[in-house]
Amino acid sequence: MLYVGVGTCRDVAADEVIALVGRAVAEAGGGPVGALATVEARAAEPGLLAAAAHLGVPLTAYAPGALAAQPVPHPSEAARRALGTPGVAEAAALLAAGAGAVLAVPKRKSAHVTAAVARRPE
Repeated sequence: MLYVGVGTCRDVAADEVIALVGRAVAEAGGGPVGALATVEARAAEPGLLAAAAHLGVPLTAYAPGALAAQPVPHPSEAARRALGTPGVAEAAALLAAGAGAVLAVPKRKSAHVTAAVARRPE
C-alpha cells in the first residue's frame, strides 16, 4: 500500500494533482494507494478533493505542527513561511503511512503541486 503526500498552491487543478500523483506512484513501482494526505490549510481545496475522489481514496489532513514534527529529507523554506511547516508532501506521506514508514519516492514537483510517496516497511 502506498500513501501519497501532496502539497499544493491554492486553487490547484485536479488534473495537475492526478498527473503528478500518477507519476510518483509509477516511480514507486505502482500499487494501490491508501490515501492522499496534506496540510489542514489545503484540505478543502477542490482540486485535491477531486483528485482523491478520482483515485477512490480519502484525503487526510494534518496540522502544521504534526507535519513540522516529522523529519523530512527535503525541507522547504517556502512551505515553512506559508504554512508553518518545513514540509508538506514528504511529512504527510510518512504520517499517513504510519509508524516505521519510509519514503519510496521523495518529493517531486510540477508547477503547482508537490507529491511524495511513502510505504510501510515490509
